[in-house]
Amino acid sequence: MTLPPFLRGLSARLLVLTVLFVMVSEVLIFVPSVARFRYNYLQAKIADAELAILALEATPDNMVSEPLARELLSHVGAYGIVLHKPSATLMLDAGGAPRIDATYDLGDDGYMRLIADAVMALGEKHNRILRVLDLSPRDPHVVVEVIIDDAPMVSAMRIYGGHILELSVVISLITAALLYLALQWLLLMPLRRLTQSMVAFRADPEDESRAFPPSRRTDEIGVAQRELHAMQETVRQALHHNARLAALGTAVTKINHDLRNILATVRLMSDSLAESEVPEVKRVTPRLLAAIDRAVALCTRTLSYTREGAPPLRRTRFALAGLVEEIAELVQGKSEDGPHLVDKVAPTQMVQADREQLFRVVLNIVRNAIEAGARHVTITAEPDIEALVIRISDDGPGLPPKARDNLFRPFAGSARPGGTGLGLAIAREILRAHGGEISLCDSSAAGTAFCLRLPDSGAVERRATAESLRTPAGS
Repeated sequence: MTLPPFLRGLSARLLVLTVLFVMVSEVLIFVPSVARFRYNYLQAKIADAELAILALEATPDNMVSEPLARELLSHVGAYGIVLHKPSATLMLDAGGAPRIDATYDLGDDGYMRLIADAVMALGEKHNRILRVLDLSPRDPHVVVEVIIDDAPMVSAMRIYGGHILELSVVISLITAALLYLALQWLLLMPLRRLTQSMVAFRADPEDESRAFPPSRRTDEIGVAQRELHAMQETVRQALHHNARLAALGTAVTKINHDLRNILATVRLMSDSLAESEVPEVKRVTPRLLAAIDRAVALCTRTLSYTREGAPPLRRTRFALAGLVEEIAELVQGKSEDGPHLVDKVAPTQMVQADREQLFRVVLNIVRNAIEAGARHVTITAEPDIEALVIRISDDGPGLPPKARDNLFRPFAGSARPGGTGLGLAIAREILRAHGGEISLCDSSAAGTAFCLRLPDSGAVERRATAESLRTPAGS
């Protein structure tokens, strides 16, 4: 059976649960109330019985006529009354008392026993004869005993219970309605607005008119509303950012073909320079050809970054010092007053990586340092147990806080005006494709240092050596 939409919603379930829980609480109140009514009823009988039997004390022989005894017992609603005093015992009955079915001592019954007796009495279908004892409400040294019918008390209990039940139902409905309205206002309506905002945002995330307004509430719902607003703004900005990246990729795709044709023409002209007999031209031409080939590869890889992510790797084993030397010749030129690259890499330090990709990463960081105002850039390489750490430090002015916060984010982490921030983002992708990482080690007024971690082919041997040194001899 399919329920109607109203009954399938959270509101209907909340209403039903509210009514149910309030009714359960009322039942927990109902049973003790009926037990208290029964206890008061029996105590009233004890008090009436004591007043009735005091008529015996007004007679010389503590006896009354049978008609008067019946009238007194009828007034109390009892078959017999016994008053136990320390000095005497008085008895009032009309003769022929019935057989007693149960005896209750109100002074000895605990609270739970009174509740159990009340529940059992409500379930009785036939009249019982009860013998009830309790201390006199006027004198704690006197015990009053009365024999009564159970049926009138049970009937009064049921009438009282019916009134309590009716009142409980009314209270439950009023409480449930008030609680339901309060929860609707405090919880369900805000949740409904949150849900509607999520659905509308999913339909058109870039529509700013569908954004959920921030809330001033200080409770959990207010926190959820503010977090939803912040999340929608973050997602919307990310979508706009991705749209700009997509537009950039489209533009690069259109430019790439023409740019590669231009570079191809320059490459052909450079090939003719290679045939020159001029010594200076012959010395410079190989580096010029390598720079042109690197420019063509850069165009291709920049396009690949916008649509494919990290480039494919061609790992080889080579000396890191030769790569640093090549970068030094490229960035220093012939000027004696220009920036100086300090190569502190050991000539025997080998590395297993894609040489072109690593060349691109190191050159990008060195150029960034020089463009930021550094006069000296120092490159060191130190192997540790797990990897080879290449440290590139400079004496520049350091990175501004905004650049540090968005260091590896494309189009957001540039430290100079007009920069795109793509260099470090591509560098991180290249290092991670190698299984390594790039991080900012230090940045202050004294300079900036980047650390490049690359998996080292000698790491396994060094780890084994370190473990052997830690292991005691002969163990």
